[in-house]
Amino acid sequence: MSIVVTGASGKLGRHVVEQLLEKLPARQVTAVVRSPEKVADLAERGVRVAVADYNAPETFDGLFAAGDKVLLISGNEFDKGRVRQHSVVIDAAKAAGVALLAYTSAPGSLTASLADDHRGTERALLDSRVPYVLLRNGWYHENYTENLAPVLEHGAVVAAAGEGRISTASRADYAAAAVAVLTGEGHENATYELGGDEAWSFAEYAAELSRQTGREIAYNPVTPEALTGILAGAGLPEPAAAMFADVDAAIAKGELAVDSGDLSRLAGRPTTPLSEAVAAALKD
Repeated sequence: MSIVVTGASGKLGRHVVEQLLEKLPARQVTAVVRSPEKVADLAERGVRVAVADYNAPETFDGLFAAGDKVLLISGNEFDKGRVRQHSVVIDAAKAAGVALLAYTSAPGSLTASLADDHRGTERALLDSRVPYVLLRNGWYHENYTENLAPVLEHGAVVAAAGEGRISTASRADYAAAAVAVLTGEGHENATYELGGDEAWSFAEYAAELSRQTGREIAYNPVTPEALTGILAGAGLPEPAAAMFADVDAAIAKGELAVDSGDLSRLAGRPTTPLSEAVAAALKD
């Protein structure tokens, strides 16, 4: 039996594999990637590396074995039909008779277009009859703290989220929840709504940045249409810009404020405070 992580060279996948290695022998962990050179260090540590691509179903033939536990990390190729991509993994898992397939989805409260592929994948997974876990991940701190350069340059946080609150957590927090599910028992056919312990508003985020930088960082709320134009003007493809603005509109409605407590319960510890993530990003 192996624990198999797809998208293992990505930012979340890396955290999951590293945390698995704290609990399991490397030979029990399989990292699925498109580019094996990105995980050469993991291979040197004894992790099994499998090369496969969501866009090439044949690459998943024979990859899984009966009894495996699989983490399907959602793809980020929004223009290539993510439900179809994810179904490739689900079909291969069903054919192999895996013990569990966990999928990184989106909060059930999220109605933005970004959630459509996640809902489609959830339906495909439930229809497959494979034992499943839905890890409905909220937003990551890093979605914001990894993009501080323009905020610091202009002295402003610009968002279309109004006064809405959002429950973010670190990638390492979400990885800890996935590892708990993959290495634990009794999670079959469960759905977990995952988010940080503390919700915050963008005005509070700007205030935290001001506090830690010693500079005045303002919050400039704009309309979703204006944000789409700003992001597109910064070089983001217009469909992606509209999608991110749509998420901000969902935040304004409270759709990314997750208060279930599932994330800290699974991780076995409180989630990482936003202030810590900001401090780490400012040091880099």
